[in-house]
Amino acid sequence: MSRHDKSLQGLGIPFSALSSVIFGLMILSFPIGAYVVFNSNLEYDIRFDYPLDNLGIFPDEIGFKLPVEIELGDAFIVVWCIFIILFTLAMLGSKQNFLQVLSKIMTYGVYNLHSNYLIQIIKWFSILIVISAVIGFVQESIGISIEPPEQPNLLIQFFDVTVAPLVEEIGFRVILIGIPLFLGYSHKNSLKHFFKSLWNPKENLHFYKLHKPIILIVLVGIFFGAAHIISGEPWSAGKFTQATASGIILGWVYLRYGLISAVLVHWATNYFVFSYVYFIADLNEITISNAFYHSLSGTLEIIFLATGVISIAMILINYKNFRNEKKLEV
Repeated sequence: MSRHDKSLQGLGIPFSALSSVIFGLMILSFPIGAYVVFNSNLEYDIRFDYPLDNLGIFPDEIGFKLPVEIELGDAFIVVWCIFIILFTLAMLGSKQNFLQVLSKIMTYGVYNLHSNYLIQIIKWFSILIVISAVIGFVQESIGISIEPPEQPNLLIQFFDVTVAPLVEEIGFRVILIGIPLFLGYSHKNSLKHFFKSLWNPKENLHFYKLHKPIILIVLVGIFFGAAHIISGEPWSAGKFTQATASGIILGWVYLRYGLISAVLVHWATNYFVFSYVYFIADLNEITISNAFYHSLSGTLEIIFLATGVISIAMILINYKNFRNEKKLEV
């Protein structure tokens, strides 16, 4: 075993341990989120039986009314089930299941980048948390705060957070990245190939060089950041940098690992994290803002940040090994 392989193996053990913890927390978030919607006492005026056609995701100016009566709880369960299906697919594939790949990481410190979706999801989610934390810290130190939009109803806010990964990944990644990549790099015109390319661009399109797709990803990421501060109920201007970085990471994940990975990384930053925050707020009868500073929230953040730092280190070591191998070939 080379020195670099030993370094990866040394990182593989804590990465596997932390990933196992996050995996368990992700599974637990499904019943916790359902509890928040159907059993929590966060709100009294608007409950899970609130009619969906009055929600902000269907603005009055669009003039659209749902053909059937759907309540907030019904819509939540539909979206909730979609995430359970995607999570199960990610856990089982693409080539090996989550536990098999985790065992190899612990033993050898290396793994096939495309062998399991969930490994990539946990890795890039934790990296996104690290980068967002660094951006937030730097901006706060120079007086630029990140303030969320005001939302009079917490249950509607949680529902919006839950739906956002599906809506935004289809809009920003599939439509703005996937379709242009298909038009620019596809050599087939079949409908089947079109949908396969949108599902996983890297596996179904031929990229001779990645610089043009990366430029597209960065541009869409900037647009994603701008959308958070100019549209609907916007965040404060400080959110632009953080959302742009997140958009670029999500775009890269979509390009390399497909839509299922991008959606679930986004799901992790939204539903997964907020299900625990809202549960803490309900359990302790405190505000959402205070729930973010609760000891359990702090513990979760430490776990995510530690996993992210280790993930970045593993990427850097793998890249260095790859460059060294290329030099030896020359």
